[in-house]
Amino acid sequence: MPATLASHPLARLSLTIAIGIAGGFAASAISMPLAWMLGPFIFCAIACMFGLPLKVIPHGREVGQVVVGLSVGMRFTGAVLIATLALLPAMIASTLYIILVTFLAAFILIPLARVDRTTAFFATAAAGMADMAAIAEHRGGNPSAVAVVHAVRVSLVVLSVPLLVYAFGEHGNIVHEPHTYSDNLLLLALVLALGYCAAYVFGRTHFPNPWLIGGVLFGGVLGVTEIALVSIPRLVMIVSQLAIGVSLGARFERDLILRLPRVAFGAVVVSALLIFAAALGAWVLSHWTALPYSVGFLSIAPAAVTEMALTAQAMNVDAEIVTAFHVMRITMVEVSILLVYALFKKMAPERS
Repeated sequence: MPATLASHPLARLSLTIAIGIAGGFAASAISMPLAWMLGPFIFCAIACMFGLPLKVIPHGREVGQVVVGLSVGMRFTGAVLIATLALLPAMIASTLYIILVTFLAAFILIPLARVDRTTAFFATAAAGMADMAAIAEHRGGNPSAVAVVHAVRVSLVVLSVPLLVYAFGEHGNIVHEPHTYSDNLLLLALVLALGYCAAYVFGRTHFPNPWLIGGVLFGGVLGVTEIALVSIPRLVMIVSQLAIGVSLGARFERDLILRLPRVAFGAVVVSALLIFAAALGAWVLSHWTALPYSVGFLSIAPAAVTEMALTAQAMNVDAEIVTAFHVMRITMVEVSILLVYALFKKMAPERS
C-alpha cells in the first residue's frame, strides 16, 4: 500500500467508504440479511486484515445509532410501553442469567487464552469494550487481551446472530397500535437534529451506548406523545447501516489479533459458548413469556444492541422489546460489575 495513502486521511476515508459500499452491494446481490451493515462490516474487516489503512467515518457510527434509535423509539405507543414494562421481571432474570454465563465463561478463558483472572473476567463481561479494557488495566489486567476478546465476540455476534435469526426465527405476535408518520423532509431533518442533540446530552451521563439509547428515549417520547412523528426514508436507514458496518469493520485491529493468537482462539471458543447459551436462554424466555423465540434470542444475545435492534426491525419483530432487554442488561451489568468481580477474584485461581 503506497505510503501516500496512509498519510492522507481523506484518501483513507474515501477508500473505506468505497469498500463499504462495495460490501453493501455484494451482500445485497446474494440477499444477505442486513446487507448494508454486514456487507460493509465483512469487507472492511477483511481489508484491515490485509493491512489496508482504513479510516472510520467521523461520527458515522454515532449518527447511525441515533437514526436507528429514533426509528425504534418512535414505534413506542402507550400499549407497547405497558407491554414492555410488564416484561420487567423477565428482563431482570435474563440479565442475571447473562451475568452468570459470562462469569462461568471467564473461568474457561483463563486456561484457553492463558490470561490472568482479571483479564479473563473483564474480557468476557457483557459490557462495552473500552470501559472493560480501562477497568481491567486499572486493576492490573491486560487491556489488549480484553480488547481482542471483545472485538472477536462482537464480530461473531454481529455476523452469526442475524443470520441464525433469519434462518430459524419467526415474526413477532404483538400487535402495535398504528401511528401516522409524516413524510415532511424539513420535519425529518429537525427530528434527526434534535435526536442527535438529545443523545449527545444523554452521553454526558457516561451511560454506555448513549447514541443509540439516547435516540431511543427521544424517539420514545415522540412515539408515546405522537408529537412530530416522521417516516425515516429507506435511503437514510441504508446510509446509517453502512456507517455502522464500516465503523465495526474498520476498527478491526490486525496487528493486535496477530500479536495475541492464543487469546483470539480463546475468544472464538468463548464467544461460541456465549451465543449457544443465549440461544438456550432464549428458549426458556420464549416459553416463560410467550415472546417469539427470535425476540428472545435477539434480546439476550451477548451485546451488540444496535445490531440486534436493526435485525429485529428488519424482521418486523419487536425491536422495542429487544432494545429494552439490552438497556436493562447494560444498566445491571454496569451497576454490579465490580461486586461480581470481587466475587470472581475469590473463586478464580491465580494463573501460574
